[in-house]
Amino acid sequence: MAGHNGSGSKEFEKALEIGRPSNIMKLFPNSRALIVSGKVIDRALVKKGKAMTIAANGRNRFVIHGALKAAQRANAAIIIEIAKSEGGANPYCAVNYWNIATLVDAAMNELGITVPVAIHADHYGIKGSEDVEAAKTELPSMFDAGITSVAIDASHLPDDENLLANLALSSYLPGWAGYETEVGEIKGKEGLSTPQEALFLIQGLNAHDIFPDWIALNNGTTHGIEASDAGIQVPLTVEIHNALAPYEISGAQHGTSGNSSERLREIAQKTRTTKANVATALQMISWGVEVNDYGNAILDQNGEFKKVSTNGVTDEMWEQMAAYAKEQGLKGGNYKKLNLPFENKLLGLPREIRERMVKGVEDFVYNLLVNVFNAGDTAPLGIEAILQAVSYDLGPKGKRIEDPAQWTEARIRERAAAVNFDD
Repeated sequence: MAGHNGSGSKEFEKALEIGRPSNIMKLFPNSRALIVSGKVIDRALVKKGKAMTIAANGRNRFVIHGALKAAQRANAAIIIEIAKSEGGANPYCAVNYWNIATLVDAAMNELGITVPVAIHADHYGIKGSEDVEAAKTELPSMFDAGITSVAIDASHLPDDENLLANLALSSYLPGWAGYETEVGEIKGKEGLSTPQEALFLIQGLNAHDIFPDWIALNNGTTHGIEASDAGIQVPLTVEIHNALAPYEISGAQHGTSGNSSERLREIAQKTRTTKANVATALQMISWGVEVNDYGNAILDQNGEFKKVSTNGVTDEMWEQMAAYAKEQGLKGGNYKKLNLPFENKLLGLPREIRERMVKGVEDFVYNLLVNVFNAGDTAPLGIEAILQAVSYDLGPKGKRIEDPAQWTEARIRERAAAVNFDD
């Protein structure tokens, strides 16, 4: 099952010794799970070229196990993540920022997973100064709990505030950690990100010697269940990634669950994207809801989900879940709120049912990794990156180009006004 850098190989043993970040070594001193910085995963996909890997939102244990097994089968470097809404201080999942690393480490040891895996805190949302203050305590606590990569998402704020929030929090992130930043969400459904906005954020960070691994854009994504097929704008993404090329930054693609395999394949082939988030699809597949080839739930004439009897949870359990959803007024994408109340009930199902829940996720993720994202055989490239650096800390991809004198707080505010004026 393992690739040529599998358990017992000289390369794997060396990577295990030097490639696990200090927080992971401290938490899991006796582990044989190659949990790495998000930087390692990004570099592996960059090295392969025209490839991205899945960042699987581990909303339940079945998704985590299925995604890990798929990565092992595909010999692919992978990311397991949870977002603030899913697993922050007010979560709707039992998996959270503070237990996800423990769950992944245990699963990797249990399943004999030898591919490199990063633990990513996705959409760490910053919506104002109070969130910035709270983050100064919360971010270090998450790294204490085994997070190895984070997305600081202040994209709901105006451009200057987004940049200033990223600057304010950069010193609370370990230098070795994977780092994602985000732009354009403030416009919501109305407007898409522009090259100017993306450049403003990345140039301002660059001037302060901050070099994110990924940027996420508002490029036509929607989170959750896709109602239309307008989907991700590939030409816009290419244009923005090309504008950012001097800064050596990769793309992170959000909201992939509603896009066809062709669209996702195009993103991998034509853009600089190395990380693609998949959340809703994996949850639905683990439960046994009927989905199309790209993981979008299929609804019946009444707008209800269709459960496949031979997949996922038992029909009786699904009836309980649907009844609870009805009682709580949960529809469509809000079925995600079933994760927390039902986690232990799902863990209490018969073994063969739990195994088929995992298997459904595994097969779906394997197909994405190998046939859509071109991520197969990227695990050895991640190991190679660690061995070349002789460290878990790969350092930045970019270098400083911008003049810090042009990016003081006062200049940032002036520049932001000009960017907004140009829109």
